[in-house]
Amino acid sequence: MQYLHTMLRVSDLEAALAFYCDGLGLVETRRYEAKKGRFTLVFLAAPDDVERAKADKAPLVELTYNWPAEDGTAEELTGGRNFGHLAYRVDDIYATCAHLQSQGITILRPPRDGHMAFIRSPDGASVELLQAGDNLAPQEPWASMENTGEW
Repeated sequence: MQYLHTMLRVSDLEAALAFYCDGLGLVETRRYEAKKGRFTLVFLAAPDDVERAKADKAPLVELTYNWPAEDGTAEELTGGRNFGHLAYRVDDIYATCAHLQSQGITILRPPRDGHMAFIRSPDGASVELLQAGDNLAPQEPWASMENTGEW
């Protein structure tokens, strides 16, 4: 058995790409548009996994965007937390969280321990960030920052 991808439905493809690519730093490896089926698939990989993802088509996050119906109504997405969360290892959790904040993304569970943080995508999917290697020493403003909302 081999892990291939996690599929997430998104209600706004541009907002999702801004979050996953501009915010988290994922890289689009391929895209498929099905005009007859009225959906777009965008496959993303972590920067260190891009070559492997292109060769093996894994490990990936698959964003699925179902186009609005011909009358303009869009599918309502609910329960973004029901699948659990995506997890990514990062080189510097503090720098990553600072970058995400600069993108307007709320850090829901700050990395007070220098190890773990949680954020949410525009569609409510929970994303865990884990420090690579040893925990970083506690650092402000993170060490005293309270949780916000749910993750």
